[in-house]
Amino acid sequence: MTIWSPNVDGVSDDDLVFKALADPVRRILLDALFEQDGRTQSQLEAVVREHVEMTRFGVAKHLRLLEEANLVVTRKEGRSKLHHLNAVPIRAIHDRWIGKYTAARASALLDLKRALEEDES
Repeated sequence: MTIWSPNVDGVSDDDLVFKALADPVRRILLDALFEQDGRTQSQLEAVVREHVEMTRFGVAKHLRLLEEANLVVTRKEGRSKLHHLNAVPIRAIHDRWIGKYTAARASALLDLKRALEEDES
């Protein structure tokens, strides 16, 4: 099992994905692509502007970071550049980091926590 595998720049692919997911604007972009895949940058800018004030260049920077993390892939269609969600890196993060913490004991503790919180209300 490989614990840490750096890419050419000395940064692991997991690190790029975690960095990409750490920003709320990038999560907005991923959610938008999940809801409707194959959007142009202009369409994505409109979605981001529903939540925060951001320039075209700011959105482009966030999209570039998502592409570097391989969470977004682009394809030219005519004169348009369409952005598509690539959920594979997120699944790899889930399998490597999250899945092992959702084992039976963790689920039982979460159930207990919820039960106790319900009793407090």
